Amino acid sequence: MKIQYNAPVTLTFTFISAAFITLKTFLYIDLTAFFSVGGFGSMSLFSPLTYFRLFSHVIGHGSWEHFMGNFTYILLLGPILEEKYGSKQLLYMILMTAFVTGMINAVFLSSGLLGASGVVFMFILLSSIVNVQKGKLPLTFVLIVILFIGQELLSVFDDDNISQLAHIVGGICGAIFGFGIDRRSTKKISPSKLT
Repeated sequence: MKIQYNAPVTLTFTFISAAFITLKTFLYIDLTAFFSVGGFGSMSLFSPLTYFRLFSHVIGHGSWEHFMGNFTYILLLGPILEEKYGSKQLLYMILMTAFVTGMINAVFLSSGLLGASGVVFMFILLSSIVNVQKGKLPLTFVLIVILFIGQELLSVFDDDNISQLAHIVGGICGAIFGFGIDRRSTKKISPSKLT
């Protein structure tokens, strides 16, 4: 039995992020400056690094616990979503979520941002509406919004070094992707329609 690289976007994302935290914790090579977004006023519009960091911050993590907390969800949900939407579409969703959470953090917050938790929340909300039908609102989606996003709203003023705003924005991205993707492009064609 061969080991299959079954979800290339999910696995590559995981391995790149694992390499970052490995370099940081075992080899003391800290690349956080390249894989984090600064807060309001701390990033230059004239630096190419600023634009790279708006996407790359999802690779950086503060600790192994931070990494494990995010990638447990990503490895659980990513392959399912990659199977449903395809690798290119999932990569697009990850990059757009990274960009939106990075921009909102850089414009509205004074603290920095690193980690894939915005992507995790995008995955969670997106997976709750994987089988949505036109004109219907899945109860799983409603419950996930109440449980996950509700918890973040209640914790928004906690002093805990967790970006609840990135979680909320990531969840909103997942909902937009889930309800906005053209269902016809993700449905499999039945053999009877090929003749």
